[in-house]
Amino acid sequence: MSISEIFSLKGRVALVTGAAYGIGFAIAEAYAKAGAKIAFNCRSKEHLEQALKAYKEKGIDAKGYICDVTSEDEVREMVRDITDTLGSIDILVNNAGIIKRIPMTDMKVEEFKQVIDIDLTAPFIVSKAVIPGMIEKGHGKIINVCSMMSELGRETVSAYAAAKGGLKMLTKNIASEYGAYNIQCNGIGPGYIATPQTAPLRERQENGERHPFDKFIISKTPAERWGTPEDLMGPAIFLASEASDFVNGHVLYVDGGILAYIGRQP
Repeated sequence: MSISEIFSLKGRVALVTGAAYGIGFAIAEAYAKAGAKIAFNCRSKEHLEQALKAYKEKGIDAKGYICDVTSEDEVREMVRDITDTLGSIDILVNNAGIIKRIPMTDMKVEEFKQVIDIDLTAPFIVSKAVIPGMIEKGHGKIINVCSMMSELGRETVSAYAAAKGGLKMLTKNIASEYGAYNIQCNGIGPGYIATPQTAPLRERQENGERHPFDKFIISKTPAERWGTPEDLMGPAIFLASEASDFVNGHVLYVDGGILAYIGRQP
């Protein structure tokens, strides 16, 4: 088998949750370019229409769904429809997620639970729905979008860090429980990525200086820049392809080296 064939996703069916824009969209685009058939979900008709237009502009014939990934019934229905129209799912990317930046003592229990439900419980629900089909096919790839907060804590993100730390361990457990069925479950851990959601943190101040958080990230990253969604394309293809068939239970951090770096001396 050639190197290009090892990394090919030709004919594979990929479900990328929350792939209307940002990181999820970039991963779905990469998979489509590698030959996969794409399905995705989002939370509203407006987002769905915008996403389908964006995929069409990229020349991608993606199938979109309005689906709440915290609902077992909705997820089962979505997976059933994908299987009927595109084929059994070969690749699942659990990308859908939220973050609430609230000091822990100010955060309501309901807000904490919402983050846990979307960032941790939903990957459990969607993985649970696709694993039987993967077992039947004799192979499968599950990629959980983790975070540097799977390893580190930071102020105001207690719920997010708890969820992403749990997602790291769910990744390891799926690998442990289903590796014998030729199912690989790995995580991809983005660093600070330049997306519309992080744009306010990168805006120049009125005096022309960088935003304080922007300066902080640059100073802590050996690459001295924010990542881009495109930086995640290659790693995501690797984890979805036959090239990673003996890689299981691993989290691949795509962070410009930030987790390896103690920072500059003042």
